Amino acid sequence: MAIERVVVIGGGIGGLVAALRLAVAGCAVTLLETAGVPGGKMRSVPVGGTRIEAGPTVFTMRWILDEIFAEAGADLGERVALSPARILARHAWSASERLDLLADVDASADAIAAFAGAREAEGYRRFCARAEQVFRTLDAPFIRGARPGPVDLARRAGLSGLGDLWRIQPFATLWGALGDYFRDPRLRQLFARYATYCGSSPYQAPATLMLVAHVEQAGVWSIEGGLSRLAAAVAALARERGATIRTGAHVARILVSGGAVSGVVLADGERIAADAVVMNGDVSALAAGLLGPAVVGAADPVAPAERSLSAITFCLNARTAGFPLAHHTVFFGRDYRAEFDAIRRGRLPPDPTTYVCAQDRAGDAMPDGPERLLCLVNAPARGERPFTDTEIDACETTMRARLTACGLTISAAETAVTTPDRFGTLFPATGGALYGRASHGWSATFKRMGARTRLPGLYLAGGSVHPGPGVPMAAQSGRIAADTLLADRRAARPASTRRSAATAMSGGTSTP
Repeated sequence: MAIERVVVIGGGIGGLVAALRLAVAGCAVTLLETAGVPGGKMRSVPVGGTRIEAGPTVFTMRWILDEIFAEAGADLGERVALSPARILARHAWSASERLDLLADVDASADAIAAFAGAREAEGYRRFCARAEQVFRTLDAPFIRGARPGPVDLARRAGLSGLGDLWRIQPFATLWGALGDYFRDPRLRQLFARYATYCGSSPYQAPATLMLVAHVEQAGVWSIEGGLSRLAAAVAALARERGATIRTGAHVARILVSGGAVSGVVLADGERIAADAVVMNGDVSALAAGLLGPAVVGAADPVAPAERSLSAITFCLNARTAGFPLAHHTVFFGRDYRAEFDAIRRGRLPPDPTTYVCAQDRAGDAMPDGPERLLCLVNAPARGERPFTDTEIDACETTMRARLTACGLTISAAETAVTTPDRFGTLFPATGGALYGRASHGWSATFKRMGARTRLPGLYLAGGSVHPGPGVPMAAQSGRIAADTLLADRRAARPASTRRSAATAMSGGTSTP
């Protein structure tokens, strides 16, 4: 039976992309989002009469969104205002130790040479070459395809690619591999931070995460209005292509009939029939029974010990002085291993590395008056055991001490704080984890669920499933979920009635 009616649960970027692609393919799509606006983690919060981006702030792998928009007959650049960053990020360890990574590899190498010597600059060039190799090895067989197992990945890579798979050091840790390129502990710390992009510890995450360096080198983009504006643009395009998007609509249960999905029930009792459902939320919500008993066994949960990092975020409307913030600035704590050891034990770091997104800064321009800041400190995902007010206050104190040690002072601040337990409330069943399952060990990647579940007609999208967290990866998950659903739809048709469908399949170039 042909699938005509699809319900998408959750309006994060994965759900929005799935809804868009399914609408383009001719399905009757209804996206249901609990919050007042779509976007999921791509959200903003009101602080002191303005709105501050409170979710992801770094936009890379633009080509994925370019392809998604093009496949829907639109142009990303015409829908959102994008500008490339010259400074990828500014990094500081003290008031006198500062390093910018730049969009130009040669310029970054020169900066590293001035900061830490010619040997480290040469190591950086070798590191960039290896990061590119890792990306190109994994792009087509892993990032762009349905979730593979280890054998599947080797098969997709082909005989010519098996050597490449081995050379990307799948069994080494990121921290260990960085020692092949950098002797300066500050540079190992800088590039080890890429593990936190997927909520993991660099001491446990695989060396393959060095591909993030290549992704950033290929382009970091700023979006006027922030990444929540990107979510709004995808939602608007999905509506234009025929999808219905309802906000303030909480799904209480997924209905099952005859061993397959048959619809959903909202919290107010409304029933919506569906031939398929795409769940864009944390996979643990199914196993926890948050979408009803009929789907508890449809997907594997993420155990608390396997959760990714959470965070404590401070959205500030404040005045700054001293340190010259870039749009993205990282202030490193003195003992990185102690920081992650504390998090592993369920504690807040005593000297936390702090990421600051200065949202009103472009280039070296200094805002006139208060500016919007997002300050983020890594934290354990223990949303079921909230940190006390005393612990949160101490975290803010240690964070400010780290900023002050690097020369930045913040004053006259109006603040909105989000804690792991609050993230757990916003994104149910996560325990506050922001990235699903942590990428610890070589096999963790293969433990993520793919688009299909054990229940016919139920599909998954979002950062907790393949290919992983982050805006472009979550968008790709929505793409894969839609394409998988459409492929199953075609396969289920009687042979005599099959015809070429107007589906938007994943594809395009695998180079940046």
